[in-house]
Amino acid sequence: MMEVCGSTNVSLREFGCEQTLLSRPDGSASFVQGDTSVIAAVYGPAEVKVSKEIYDRATLEVLIQPKVGLPSVRERSQEQCVRETCEASLLLTLHPRSSLTLVLQLIHDDGSRLACFLNAACMALMDAGLPMSCLFCGVTCAINADSEIITDPTAAQEKESRALMTFAIDSKEQRVMMSYTKGSFSVHELQQCIAVSQKASENVFQFYRDSVRRRYSKNL
Repeated sequence: MMEVCGSTNVSLREFGCEQTLLSRPDGSASFVQGDTSVIAAVYGPAEVKVSKEIYDRATLEVLIQPKVGLPSVRERSQEQCVRETCEASLLLTLHPRSSLTLVLQLIHDDGSRLACFLNAACMALMDAGLPMSCLFCGVTCAINADSEIITDPTAAQEKESRALMTFAIDSKEQRVMMSYTKGSFSVHELQQCIAVSQKASENVFQFYRDSVRRRYSKNL
C-alpha cells in the first residue's frame, strides 16, 4: 500500500446503515454518508430469462434509480461501475443459469454518491447471504483548486473540485477493484488519491464490522 503524504484530509463524514429494512427483497440495506443516502435491494438467485442465461455462472443486473425522473447516462455509467465491482467480489459460479438483481435507489445526493452506492450494495449483498470472495467499499476523493485531496466530498466540494475519483477497495488486500475518474489530474495525484482511499477504506470496513456486530449482538 502506498504511503499518504502531503496536505491530505482523510476524514470521512458520519456513516449510518440499516439492513433488512425491506421485506420483499432477499437482502436490503440503507446506507448514509453525511447527507447522501441510498437504499439497496437484492433479488435472487432466481430464474433467469433464456436470452440472458450464462451456463457457468449467475447473471448480475444492476439498476440505479435517481431521486426523481428516469435514469440518465450518468446512472448507466455508474451501474456499470457497481456491476463490475460486484462481479469481482461475488462467487457467481456457485449459481449457474440463475439471475441476481441489485436495485439502488438514490434518496438524497450530497456528494460521493457512487461511493455510497457501492457501500449500500455491499451491505445488501451481505444481508442476502450471497457467497463473496471479499467485501468491498467505495471511497470518493476530490482534488480542489489548491491541489488538496478531500475524502468523501460534499456536493459543494465536488462542484469546486478540478478532479473527482471514486475507487472500489477490496477488504483483503486493499486492492483497487474499480476506478471512476473525472477531471484533470497528474499520475502522482492519482497515486495519492489511491493511497488516501486505501487508508480511508479501513474506517469503512471497521464500520461494516461494527454495524454487523451490533445487529447480531446478544445484548440487543
